[in-house]
Amino acid sequence: MLEQLLIFTRGGLILWTCKELGNALRGSPIDTLIRSCLLEERSGAASYNYDVPGAAYTLKWTFHNDLGLVFVAVYQKILHLLYVDELLSTVKREFSEIYDPKRTVYNEFDNVFQQLRKEAEARAEEMKKSKQVSMHANNNLGKKQGQVQKGIIMNGGNQKKSGAESGNDGGDGDKVKSRALENGHSNGSNNGNGVVVQANGKENRSSSGSGAFDVNKLQKLRSKGGKKNDTTVVKESKAEPTKKIKKNRVWDDKPKESKLDFTDPMSENGNENIAVVAAVQGESMMDKEEILSSDSETEEEEEEPGKDSKVEAKKKGWFSSMFQSIAGKANLDKADLEPALKALKDRLMTKNVAEEIAEKLCESVAASLEGKKLGSFTRISSTVQAAMEEALVRILTPKRSIDILRDVHATKEQGKPYVVVFVGVNGVGKSTNLAKVAYWLQQHKINVMMAACDTFRSGAVEQLRTHARRLQIPIFEKGYEKDPAIVAKEAIQEANRNGSDVVLVDTAGRMQDNEPLMRALSKLIYVNSPDLILFVGEALVGNDAVDQLSKFNQKLGDLSPSPNPRLIDGILLTKFDTIDDKVGAALSMVYISGAPVMFVGCGQSYTDLKKLNTKSIVKTLLN
Repeated sequence: MLEQLLIFTRGGLILWTCKELGNALRGSPIDTLIRSCLLEERSGAASYNYDVPGAAYTLKWTFHNDLGLVFVAVYQKILHLLYVDELLSTVKREFSEIYDPKRTVYNEFDNVFQQLRKEAEARAEEMKKSKQVSMHANNNLGKKQGQVQKGIIMNGGNQKKSGAESGNDGGDGDKVKSRALENGHSNGSNNGNGVVVQANGKENRSSSGSGAFDVNKLQKLRSKGGKKNDTTVVKESKAEPTKKIKKNRVWDDKPKESKLDFTDPMSENGNENIAVVAAVQGESMMDKEEILSSDSETEEEEEEPGKDSKVEAKKKGWFSSMFQSIAGKANLDKADLEPALKALKDRLMTKNVAEEIAEKLCESVAASLEGKKLGSFTRISSTVQAAMEEALVRILTPKRSIDILRDVHATKEQGKPYVVVFVGVNGVGKSTNLAKVAYWLQQHKINVMMAACDTFRSGAVEQLRTHARRLQIPIFEKGYEKDPAIVAKEAIQEANRNGSDVVLVDTAGRMQDNEPLMRALSKLIYVNSPDLILFVGEALVGNDAVDQLSKFNQKLGDLSPSPNPRLIDGILLTKFDTIDDKVGAALSMVYISGAPVMFVGCGQSYTDLKKLNTKSIVKTLLN
């Protein structure tokens, strides 16, 4: 049963709801649809499933882009209503005829909707009945065919029995054989009463109706072949050389060798000869505003129309394209948008955007433009590009505050440290960029402490200790082969005692499919409840960005013992200075996770950390 049907404008004004249904929806499925799907450029999908404790709905929608209206139908997820798509299209058609931008109340549409719903339900019932009739006919046909095949098998069995009885009488068999030889059937023809097959001078006999070969002989051949295969397998297994495991040489007088672990506690005088880095490095790029040059932007905008007009002139001719640009097109449809969207998808993929993300974005842009009237002196390609630019800006713009300094001061007032956990796959630069974040916080007079919770990789503790000595920042370490969750917990307790404002937790790199390490990370997050979980990812990745982030979030949710698991809060993009214009990884990561890019690593020194410039990324993606 349909739970609710709403009609509202793109600005959020509700024009009409079905009073007859009047079902109070549990939770907020409409708000979630707008936030998670429509505003995030996922409107190209067919439906959206809303799952919260006590409520499970499926939402379907359609747009009237020319009038700026949205039509949403809500029904229980467990039901499969066949008429919803048809009902939405008919409601869209009927409502658009009476729509007036100056009106906000449409009470007379109640009767129209009742009629439309009854017609849609009746058509769905007819389709259901016709499907049932066709399925019933197919079942009957299948049963008849089964009976016919069963009869054939029974007849064949009777023929085999009669053949066996005749085979018991040796004289009859000899007579049949001699008769066949006398008649001269030397070419192996079948006469129906007895079969004599003669090929290459060999003669195979079988009794009447028993087939062209002897089953007993076939079984014997198979058994012989199986024995041969078995013997060959045994021989091969014997021939396999045994793998020898290399062992360490043990000398007679030497005591038992202990594991190598050089993580001795840091000496008290370790910081004496190291100068403060702030005097050498200067100001962090996080506090500098990036200025875009407007000249290059205008030049590219002037060049592109010339290219597009040449292509259109070749395809349509000068007069037709001129006339269409003056008069404008009535309404855009999929066929009009497809060439421009295909070119845009290819362009995004060349900029390192994952193929799946590029396709979904183009579907969403097509859904937002389909049916819209094209104005005079405007081209389809420029309209599509403008719509895509708006969509990209909307996606990359953070939906919440990413001001870490404000959050640190708010947490400090509560008398506890602000905890940041850095997670990610192997070799992306977590430790290095953790040191960059520490340097930036240090410049803002914030007391920082590092926690060496990468107890898996050799040299990880020493690497973090080197950064701590250079920056003159305290570090909490416990060596290797320890539980990282316990190490992080003790580090937070130590920060409380020492009065540190921020604890930066370094974790081991792990692939998204490594379940034991992902379980350990989930435990660390559950035990310590960090204020911020930063995913550190390379700007070099393409399609793998989708797999990494989606599986990290999935594992953190599935393996957490908490009913409300913590997921990734933000993204730190590394190696951004190595990619030139291949900036698509930022878009792929933000789109798949919904988390904003909070930091961008763009070099090897402590100052090479900056904010993501959304306008610059969008400009690079589309040009």
